[in-house]
Amino acid sequence: MAATAARRAAFDLALRIERDSAYADEMLHSARVGRLEERERAFVTELLKGSLRRRGELDHLISRRLRKALSSLDIEVLTCLRLGAYQLRFMGGVAPHAAVSESVELAKWARKRSAAPLVNAILRRLPPSPPPVEGARLSHPAWLMNRWQALFGRESCNAFLMANLRRPATYFRIPPPTVRRKALERLRRAGVEAEPTDVPRAYRLTSGDVRAARATLGDRFVRFQDINSQRVGGLLDPEPAGLVLDLCAAPGGKARLLAESSHVVAADRYRHRLRVMRRLGISGIQLLALDAERKLPFSCQFGRVLVDAPCSGTGTLARNPEIKWRLRPTDLRILSRRQERILGNALDVLAPGGSLVYATCSLEPEENEDVVEAAMRARPGWQSRKVLSTLPGRDPGDGFQAWRIRRPVA
Repeated sequence: MAATAARRAAFDLALRIERDSAYADEMLHSARVGRLEERERAFVTELLKGSLRRRGELDHLISRRLRKALSSLDIEVLTCLRLGAYQLRFMGGVAPHAAVSESVELAKWARKRSAAPLVNAILRRLPPSPPPVEGARLSHPAWLMNRWQALFGRESCNAFLMANLRRPATYFRIPPPTVRRKALERLRRAGVEAEPTDVPRAYRLTSGDVRAARATLGDRFVRFQDINSQRVGGLLDPEPAGLVLDLCAAPGGKARLLAESSHVVAADRYRHRLRVMRRLGISGIQLLALDAERKLPFSCQFGRVLVDAPCSGTGTLARNPEIKWRLRPTDLRILSRRQERILGNALDVLAPGGSLVYATCSLEPEENEDVVEAAMRARPGWQSRKVLSTLPGRDPGDGFQAWRIRRPVA
């Protein structure tokens, strides 16, 4: 009996994430997943994201039944075990015998037939969950947990860690105010319920399916975007006249928000991501390929600039759980240097009297305070102020940090 198409898809995506440093969200939007039925897509999403969120706990449970090091297993075998263990411990709708037998079939399908008895034996004898070891139970690398306890205190840190293990809330935006009532009514008829938030035009999905919302209204009228990502887009001073520069703009959520009231120059170094934005056909946005780490090629200056800097993404671990298993302490300093170059170049094209918002979805000081302070030391008389700080487990949505920087008139 072959493993189901949904489990094979989850297995393949998990291998791509492990081997190629792919991102789960991008993999889940691939054509392969799109060809599955809606119920199967939901199963793949829960299995893939859940096993990434709980990987530390799953590895602990598996290693308790191994007579050798976890690292000695082929990655295909370990992936079968992780997916099977997640189904057994966290997917109550899956029958235990199905979770075990399907994982055994996955091992055979992955050409690891000799490991099938091992997969069967380990999954049938998993120890009780949750494990008593805190590090395994909280399922984060020890260096990150120690770091965040020092930064946020034990109570806030634990709330944050637990939030990262849960499926995050889904937020969306209905941009044109003229269609809001009609759009919400159409969503209700499609079985999608939502509640307003404190961010204008932003809603939290309370029931229903994301794909049903997209199918009902299309990307033009409903945009799925974290609530704090939407907050960042609204932090620039309102000024209907003049251009807005959005550096590092792809995938375009904040540029689209800015384009609701202004004309936007949206720049990014990755042409393939700009092509995706172009296919959306958003009016009011001019797309430009450039590397923001180099001197910017503008002869004009901008009264408003948004720098949503590429970062570690540690504020988005519930949504992007693979990040925590890849990140290394040395990465933070490397990212910080990149961010300093990007911010410095952006400030060079900020007009006198203008304002710039520097934001990250990282919680790390190296990528936030340190970057802004370095920029201010190089520019006496300029002003900076922190305007956003959110922490999962304490605040709704992803973790974001943002500063508003003003250039003196003269």
